[in-house]
Amino acid sequence: MATDATQTAAYEELLDRYERISNIEGAAGILNWDQEVMMPEGGTPARSAQLSALSATSHELLTEEAMGDALDAAESAELTDEKAAAVREIRRQYERATRVPTELVEDISRTTSEALPVWKEAKAEDDFSKFAPILEKLIDLKRDYAEQIDPDRPAYEVLFEDYEPYLGLDTAERILERLREELVPLIDAVGESDVELASPFAGEFDPDIQEALTRDALDTLGYDWDRGRLDTAPHPFSMGTTFDARVTTRYEDDDLLGALTSTIHEFGHATYTQGLPDEEYGSPLGENRNLSVHESQSRFWENHVGRSEPFWSLFLPHVRERFPELDGVTPRDAYEAANRVYDDNPIRIEADELTYHMHIVLRFEIERELIEGDLDVVEVPQVWNDKMEEYLGVRPDTDAEGCLQDIHWSHGSFGYFPTYSLGSVLAAQLYASADEEIDDLDGQIEAGEFGPLHEWLTENVHQHGKRYTTPDLIEEATGEAFTADYFLDYASEKYGALYDL
Repeated sequence: MATDATQTAAYEELLDRYERISNIEGAAGILNWDQEVMMPEGGTPARSAQLSALSATSHELLTEEAMGDALDAAESAELTDEKAAAVREIRRQYERATRVPTELVEDISRTTSEALPVWKEAKAEDDFSKFAPILEKLIDLKRDYAEQIDPDRPAYEVLFEDYEPYLGLDTAERILERLREELVPLIDAVGESDVELASPFAGEFDPDIQEALTRDALDTLGYDWDRGRLDTAPHPFSMGTTFDARVTTRYEDDDLLGALTSTIHEFGHATYTQGLPDEEYGSPLGENRNLSVHESQSRFWENHVGRSEPFWSLFLPHVRERFPELDGVTPRDAYEAANRVYDDNPIRIEADELTYHMHIVLRFEIERELIEGDLDVVEVPQVWNDKMEEYLGVRPDTDAEGCLQDIHWSHGSFGYFPTYSLGSVLAAQLYASADEEIDDLDGQIEAGEFGPLHEWLTENVHQHGKRYTTPDLIEEATGEAFTADYFLDYASEKYGALYDL
């Protein structure tokens, strides 16, 4: 029988091996951040080689025989529930990775690095044909990747599990179908309403002053600047570790709210990352659960806090200070402006809470057809525009505001988009629980007292890392199984009141 010391040693050896992999992937993340934020345009060839080498090294360390032996030894030990969960997560990664050749991992990494500047150029020049060849290559590579992992299941289902391993694609399909069925009538009712919400933020806004305002927002919400930074990127994103969780945003001269909402969205991601337990760094217990949970945090802060009337009562003085020409704007005006429904907006990251999900349905349907071979790459612009006209009543004038607007496919991130809607649904469920458990949450938001909310999220979501599967984490946090009821009730109540429905 193994002694306690032997069992502890088995687990520690496994964690030592995993931490090396985690550090390599973290270094790759910083290189990816640099490529999107500040790398010189000519740096792609070297960066592509660097990222490919790191991906290969990480994959080799994860799939080597010694890692399998360390897993076997740890699994035979008597472990606490937390340690057993960490082993479970490493086993899952190991089983998937050992089915994929290192050469394919290198090829995917190299191609995604090369695809980023191609996408940027294609978008800038409004020319999908420039992006199409490398997109087709990425699709072929990701099909191969999925087939290596499990040739007996649809490729898109396998790819989806890279981002949400436990809810299942059938759950995503069911949620998206319900959102489409129940939000479309609400969107139509809003469109037929005679109510005209306030729109006080028209004008030109200096990007440098906008940056100061977004920093005000991050200060107000409680961003830890000692462990983060704010930069600009063509497509806003957040990345990092509990010790270094960075956010990016973008500024448009004529869109004050766009930079604010995207920054608050990325703050949600970063505060989740910063809230992971420091002592578990390098372990699955110190990593985010998955993209559905990650998106729940960004949508929680963007929509349930950042678009709320209490928040605008709190934050509007900062807006007036930075832009004195807006001195006459009231908190109610700002609240209405932040929640206007635009059924003619073709841009996902600028979309309101309701039409946003039609953007996700569109992308989900297109990328699934691409991966399953039911749609040719050359057909994407036409199909995209047709679906947008069908679902949103607007037809993009250009590919730049159509099928080239998102960065995800240049990353090879097929299967990612459904997690945005899953995260929005979960955000509403989490907020309902927080609102029930925190005394006068609206009053605390209006007073700028975000400590209790941070503590609630840390206690119920962040501190657990990957200890729980997604369904179990949701039950632990809210006492209920995952459901769209809270989001649909919230949307109906909020927009019914705004538009007098």
